[in-house]
Amino acid sequence: MTTPAQPTPREKDRFTVTYRLSGGRDEAEAKARDLIVEQTVEFPPDLIQEKHILDHVVGRIENLEQGPDGAYRARVSFAADDVGGDFTQFLNVLFGNVSLKPGVKIDRLGDLGRLGDKFRGPRFGCEGLRERLSAPGRALLATAVKPMGLSAEDLAERAHHFALGGIDIIKDDHGLSDQPYAPFEERVKRCAEAVAEANKKTGYRCLYAPNVTAGPGETERRARFAKGNGAGALLVSPGLCGFDAMRALADDDTLGLPILAHPAFLGGFTASPESGISHGCLFGQLMRLSGADASIYPHAGGRFSFPEAECRSIALGCAETMGRLKPIFPAPGGGMTLKRGDELKRFYGADAVYLVGGDLLRGGPDIVKTCETFRRMVSNPPLHPPF
Repeated sequence: MTTPAQPTPREKDRFTVTYRLSGGRDEAEAKARDLIVEQTVEFPPDLIQEKHILDHVVGRIENLEQGPDGAYRARVSFAADDVGGDFTQFLNVLFGNVSLKPGVKIDRLGDLGRLGDKFRGPRFGCEGLRERLSAPGRALLATAVKPMGLSAEDLAERAHHFALGGIDIIKDDHGLSDQPYAPFEERVKRCAEAVAEANKKTGYRCLYAPNVTAGPGETERRARFAKGNGAGALLVSPGLCGFDAMRALADDDTLGLPILAHPAFLGGFTASPESGISHGCLFGQLMRLSGADASIYPHAGGRFSFPEAECRSIALGCAETMGRLKPIFPAPGGGMTLKRGDELKRFYGADAVYLVGGDLLRGGPDIVKTCETFRRMVSNPPLHPPF
């Protein structure tokens, strides 16, 4: 059988990824050579007779150099044709089989080539979300209705107080799903109504974002129910329901709601310095490419262990140029308090969503007053971040 002639690929038909590879130069180079095969043809190169497969389909090592931390980084390019049109296959090419091998970590996404046009990314991004909230020039503020175990009525009452106090985005706690004490449909109806009533009184445009994370088909059903019953945004945990499920919601013109991405189930990807996916790539670039308009993650010094440098890398991943993708909001949370407000403003500036949860209930029974204090703090002239 004669193999048909293949067109010569153009460089824009390739996309680049940088991997951090452990070991000395020889070991890092061996890992890079293994990676470009494992992530594409998964077949011994010496048995491949078709030149176009070796030249085009197999990944290509574009550069290998030692970084300031002593580790080597390989910039690798892959053919866009290896992905086709599937976002799941894009993730597979990025980190399929090599995710099972030690000493390989995705450092960052580079030039996406024509895939930057193929995948739409965030529908709203920073500017679109600001416009929806009528909040130009300042950081946004968010909180969560919780804890799990309260009734839908009690959660809606809290949402009402948060909205009266001017919280921009009032989301479900990511642990709220369809439990008997606050069933999904009842909770969405009550909370959306409570926020809408508060907006009528204040003139604000606070958004309620229910958690729609569920199994195949049910995530979309919940999203449609949420929109039909007054929700202004959606909360999605792509580590649980899938990055492509979140992307599909973002791309759906009949939904057209902002998406907040939650990091549940994803911590293991960033836990090791030697393996997994970097903080900036996972919570910045990939969340953005998957359609999130804001990416929630724990800021340094809260209940979790993210270092400041990694939080900075996430903010950069949310904002740096990625073809035509809109910049999105980093949404630092994870045990943040009002006392840390000035610190957060110095670190992130105005282009962030400050997520404060339980601390809004520590100021006493007047939740509205505490939220108003939070809003005034965020509305002050923004400080510029050091990056």
